[in-house]
Amino acid sequence: MNAKSKLTLMGLIIGAAMVSGQVMAQTQSDVPGHPRVNEVNNRLNNQQNRINNGLKNGTMSAKQADHDETRDANIARRESVDEAKHDGHLTKQEQHNLNKSENRNSRDIYKQKH
Repeated sequence: MNAKSKLTLMGLIIGAAMVSGQVMAQTQSDVPGHPRVNEVNNRLNNQQNRINNGLKNGTMSAKQADHDETRDANIARRESVDEAKHDGHLTKQEQHNLNKSENRNSRDIYKQKH
């Protein structure tokens, strides 16, 4: 591995750590009285754990993890925008749309690890 490849790999790892920190900060705890928000947050947290496990056991590359974490961060960002529209709540349609995105990302994580 040449120096440029090492730098690129380190950049991906650092970027993945930064994105995972953002996603984890949003998904740390349940929000009382917000079951739709909690469901989305818990799913994001679960997917982050799956990505971390894939990195640890070598079934997922840093590049794959970075891609998946970027998608999860996008979902979390969309969730925040939707919540801001409704005083911290999600409508059923917003929850449905976020769950569709999470399902797609979850399938991709599974395919990458197997």
